[in-house]
Amino acid sequence: MKYQSELYNLTKEIDWENVAPGMNRKFMGYNDEIMMVQVKFDKGGIGIRHKHRHSQTTYVVSGKFEVSIGDEKKILEGGDGFCVPPNIEHGAVCLEDGMLIDVFSPIREDFMKGKSGYTK
Repeated sequence: MKYQSELYNLTKEIDWENVAPGMNRKFMGYNDEIMMVQVKFDKGGIGIRHKHRHSQTTYVVSGKFEVSIGDEKKILEGGDGFCVPPNIEHGAVCLEDGMLIDVFSPIREDFMKGKSGYTK
């Protein structure tokens, strides 16, 4: 196995990584096959439209987001979720400060670049 996080990941012990204006993330657990990431957005933060080969499912912990998947847009709030099939363009705009939990399969190797301290 190329990638493996610690077995237990305590959020208070993990630093936020700034990935874009108004958007920060923490890696909550991963191995080569699956990855969970906590993403904190400030109001106005944008997860730019993109696509990737990975399956993705996301839980909206809090806040309000305009989520686009393909040509469809929906407003989602805390307690909602969405699923993105591989290679479908998607993105999100944060309408109220909020938090997402993203799960990817397989792992997002592009997220791991420069993360030698997190890999084994």
